[in-house]
Amino acid sequence: MHYALNLRTFIYSHYFYLGLRVAIGLVGLALLVQEISDSATAMTVCIGALCTTLMDMPSPLRHKFNEMLASVLLCSAVTLLISLCGPVQWLLMTVLVLVSFLASMMVVYGKKSMPLQLAALFIMTMSMEHQMTWRQSFHHAGLFMLGGLIYLAYAMAIAWVLRHRIKQQVLAEALFELAAYIDIKADFYDTRFNLTEQFNKLVRHQSILADRQQASRDLILRSHKNSKDAIVVQVHVCMLDLYELILSTHTDYALLRQHLADSDVLKSLHDLAYKAARDIEAVAYAVTRKRASYAQISYDKEWADIEAEIARLHAQGDAAQEALATLRAQRNKIRAILKMIAELHLATQKVSADVPFWSGADMAPFLSQQKYELKTLLANLRLDSPVFRFALRVSMAISVGLLIGHWLPYAAHSYWIVLTIVIILRPTFSMTRQRRADRIIGTLIGCVVTAIVIRFVHSNIVLMAILFLSIVATPTFIYLRYRYTAIAVSLMILLQMHLVAPSNPNLVSERLIDTLIGAAVASVFSFVLANWEYQSLPRLVRQVLNVNLSYMQASFALLQGKCFDDFAYRIERKRLMDSLAALSSALVRMLDEPASKQRAVEDINLFIVQNYLLVAHVAALRSILGRHASQLPVAPVNALLGHSHTQVCLTLSRALEQLDDKAAISAPLAAPAAPPVSGVAWSGWPLVKRRIRLLQADADKIVIHSAAIVHIVSPR
Repeated sequence: MHYALNLRTFIYSHYFYLGLRVAIGLVGLALLVQEISDSATAMTVCIGALCTTLMDMPSPLRHKFNEMLASVLLCSAVTLLISLCGPVQWLLMTVLVLVSFLASMMVVYGKKSMPLQLAALFIMTMSMEHQMTWRQSFHHAGLFMLGGLIYLAYAMAIAWVLRHRIKQQVLAEALFELAAYIDIKADFYDTRFNLTEQFNKLVRHQSILADRQQASRDLILRSHKNSKDAIVVQVHVCMLDLYELILSTHTDYALLRQHLADSDVLKSLHDLAYKAARDIEAVAYAVTRKRASYAQISYDKEWADIEAEIARLHAQGDAAQEALATLRAQRNKIRAILKMIAELHLATQKVSADVPFWSGADMAPFLSQQKYELKTLLANLRLDSPVFRFALRVSMAISVGLLIGHWLPYAAHSYWIVLTIVIILRPTFSMTRQRRADRIIGTLIGCVVTAIVIRFVHSNIVLMAILFLSIVATPTFIYLRYRYTAIAVSLMILLQMHLVAPSNPNLVSERLIDTLIGAAVASVFSFVLANWEYQSLPRLVRQVLNVNLSYMQASFALLQGKCFDDFAYRIERKRLMDSLAALSSALVRMLDEPASKQRAVEDINLFIVQNYLLVAHVAALRSILGRHASQLPVAPVNALLGHSHTQVCLTLSRALEQLDDKAAISAPLAAPAAPPVSGVAWSGWPLVKRRIRLLQADADKIVIHSAAIVHIVSPR
């Protein structure tokens, strides 16, 4: 369950803060305008504010201002244009389709532009029913813009006051997701869980974790001006270091289960990981409440059980050496994780004398870079562009929705049909499918709840209270559970209409019919000019391989001591995790598509897993070299690492060549001769050599799976 759906953490999340902020702003603005003007003016001003709320998201202040101002200007222009065209029916229909197309093309600028697209289409549907003179149109657009600007000023003022609080909330969300990640890893020690299924679950969760960590970076690393900011910076960096240590804990779980199946130590390892997740959640919870965190969880019992098992295996001699070595390695890694969790607690308590931050370094590579350039949009005006196809799909669906609304025998509400199409029809089939289910079920529940409320509640004060709660819930759950938002929206709009026109007996049934019609149209057009996920797989696979090559270069430079800090390594690790998250997300979306459109599912999954394992092996090598730094034979170890680096890069390059050539699997490229085994005694030799063997073995598997993906997706 998402942390923000837990009542204990819900009221401290930025989702609830958003809902409360939006509700207070809209209701307060409505009451203020109602006091000095009439209800029609108040409604227009509030709709302007409502459209602006769609861009009210956690962002750096400068970005937030630009995004919300763009929403105000764009939506004001749309409402003016639609109002001016209203008296001429054919012109209005033409402009509606054109605006739908242009607004949908905006998704080319990425995830942050999707709320802007929705805002533009929302106000388009709200304006299409009005018949105004040109004077009234300008007056209406002016009031709309006024509402948007007032909410913009209000939201920016709140964001400035709560600028540090928002950083804490976003950071806490990343910590909660890291704890959920460890919960998944804990089940690797539980023999009731299938290892392959568990690994698939872990890889899927990585895309969520990567998204939350990036949101944290974007807010925290852009500015840090005082001690409060310094604390969130050091907690953030400590969280990333902890994440790398968690990656390094990957081991041969099958071997561990095989040798220790009759021992209670697997349960102790599971409980240790479970407690570590709760420990991280305690840090996250403290951060949400603006408090320092102190360790309260004891690991003594589990630690004693592990030490006792190690002693027992040691007493068995050579017969248990492999299991003993694996268990010892896990113990050492878990010890490092628990030490880092203790540092995470400490990071929340006070500013360190040496804040873990790269002084004077350029943070741009770590931050999301968003450029809104016209050439990007123009470059996608082609039929093979997924965004162009999506824009055409939306335009055609809205055209059909308008025609159906015109033909229906009862006094149809075309705007409601069009609004349903706008909300459901998303850029990908899987998103459309999920949104359709949420919209239909949510609207059905909302209509039933509204009918019950209207039937049994006759106090306007109680109705207004229910209306306020629905306004709070609408933005709160829009990114958590859209189904809840659909329920709240239906309740909010239907109650508003009931308060304005209480005598309409068909209020609920007509809106439900309109929703079903809009959902049916959106469902049909989700297959028109569809862009199936398998079509993007070769590009995403190539991107992963290219970034992995750069990551290996930075990793081995760090392992061999060729650089003074791990700044470049952190950048490349982030890029690789982002590319793996993008491929993983595409795979998840493809699994929601029709079976006939699914390609190479098993090979893509294994390709993601093997690339993930390469990161885990590198993290483990860093940990091993750190633990066995005493009497480290630098020259022989660097020679071995250099040979491994060359071999892995040759292997990944071979995989890239196969992607470009689409030829049959070629003969392996010749790797340089391995350096002679050093006779220098060092405690880390067995562990380093084992990790390097695993690293090369998983790199070889990447070649096999990448070739299979290309063969299946793009057969010759």
